[in-house]
Amino acid sequence: MTDLLQLIDEWGPEKVVTVSDRRSGMKGVLVIDNTARGMGKGGTRMGPDVSTGEIARLARVMTWKWAAVDLFFGGAKAGIVFDPASPDKERALRAFARALSNEVPREYVLGLDMGLTERDAAIVQDELGDRGAMMGAPASLGGLPYDELGVTGFGVAEVADELSDSLRGKRISIQGFGAVGAAAARRFAELGAVVVAVSSVNGALHDPDGLDVARLLALRAEVGENAVTEYGRVRPLGSELLVACDVLVPAATQDVIDKDWAGRVDTAMVVEGANLPTTPAAQDVLAARGITVVPDFIANAGGVVAAAFGMDARYSPFPVEVAKVMAAVSEKLRGNAALVVREAGERGVTTHEVARSLAQERVLAAMRAKGQVT
Repeated sequence: MTDLLQLIDEWGPEKVVTVSDRRSGMKGVLVIDNTARGMGKGGTRMGPDVSTGEIARLARVMTWKWAAVDLFFGGAKAGIVFDPASPDKERALRAFARALSNEVPREYVLGLDMGLTERDAAIVQDELGDRGAMMGAPASLGGLPYDELGVTGFGVAEVADELSDSLRGKRISIQGFGAVGAAAARRFAELGAVVVAVSSVNGALHDPDGLDVARLLALRAEVGENAVTEYGRVRPLGSELLVACDVLVPAATQDVIDKDWAGRVDTAMVVEGANLPTTPAAQDVLAARGITVVPDFIANAGGVVAAAFGMDARYSPFPVEVAKVMAAVSEKLRGNAALVVREAGERGVTTHEVARSLAQERVLAAMRAKGQVT
């Protein structure tokens, strides 16, 4: 069992709230990490294996992510220990929202993460009677459905394009074909890249001549995670990490590339679509091999940029302009990626070290201004 007090360091967390509901079987946790630069904002995930330690790690990533894109919110994350495929999902979600009604939306606003959809955002808004309780609701409710729009995956591809002379003809391998991976594949194809491998929980696909991205996207819309098996010629899960490619995008879950995998990948660039997909030891190995790595809170920050627009407009009667959101995602992420990679090269350190330093300096400045540190 996680000792909550052991999670605390000089940055946070400031508050950890655990909740449960006997009738639905829901158990959940909210971690508000650091609010020096603004109220806690971060995604909410649902899964049978969600843990407090995992949510605390992800809340810290949100602290750095908001600071790195220089938007004024604080790091937070929430998790619901429940199977998102369960027919009782809505009941558990409503119970979770009710249990956190003291914190939401005054201290924390929920967002979409693994296991939750735009409809779930609408359910939370309905349960709390507050349009501002959760971001990512359907456009029909005035929300900005950033998962449906694919803003995070879009930003991942934009970053890879910024760091390449041109993506045209470049080989891309994507681990994970959920909201992030699928949107990234779409944008890579639009930019002229060749997606040679993708994977889901059901296995991997690889074609050195390129997969049919349009067909894969159509299958995903029809059968979800089974798109890979419906496409055919499924390979073992994990093989997508080892195929020869120019850009590797781990867009599934955390800690998938460890020291061993880092020594075996065959790529020139790793763009982290998921949160925490590479371990610190792996980052050192990749840097030693001369492989450019774009850290998660730099590469996948498209969702937080979109969420900031949504937060700004959550009580407005006017819809957010999607084109304006996408332009902001591209501009902020491209600029940050170029800065981090350039400074890492000049200082002889990893890109993760540079990115954390950039974010930490901004958070520390806010903490000093408030008298929280000297």
